[in-house]
Amino acid sequence: MTMKVQVGRVVKSHGIRGEAVVEVMTDSPEIRFADGAEITGTQAGKERVLTVESSRPHKGRLLVKFREVPDRTEAETLRGMKFFAAPLERDEDSDEFYDHELIGLKVILDNVQVGEVTGVMDTPNRKILEIDYEGREVLVPFVMDFVPEIDLDKGLMTITPPEGLLDV
Repeated sequence: MTMKVQVGRVVKSHGIRGEAVVEVMTDSPEIRFADGAEITGTQAGKERVLTVESSRPHKGRLLVKFREVPDRTEAETLRGMKFFAAPLERDEDSDEFYDHELIGLKVILDNVQVGEVTGVMDTPNRKILEIDYEGREVLVPFVMDFVPEIDLDKGLMTITPPEGLLDV
């Protein structure tokens, strides 16, 4: 089974021509919601493949028109649908990481495993790592000064937080 990541969610319908307001959860909306792209939606346990006819930015979200959705009534039935897709291939030389690559990494501090990455929060300026640190959740900004080394092959992340960060 191929792993899939969530790339969007229908918030509501828009207008009378069957557009849907989609909250984007991908850093590549121009690929995921490109004209002609097929995207798999899941809603109430059922899967449905939709074809993007067009998409355009709207108030921090996307307005997406699907070929299979002719009008507002049909678009309203998509409310709450979540879109999933296989992760995009990443350039091995890139210093960027997908959220799903970070979640589950063992966290190393002073050569000792102290926890595990349990989640990633996307904020306007940077990602924030949610780490289960010795049984409690701590938040660590995902910046080079605090996370100098990541080894995906070994499943490890080394952190060097400033004094007091892990005490909060």
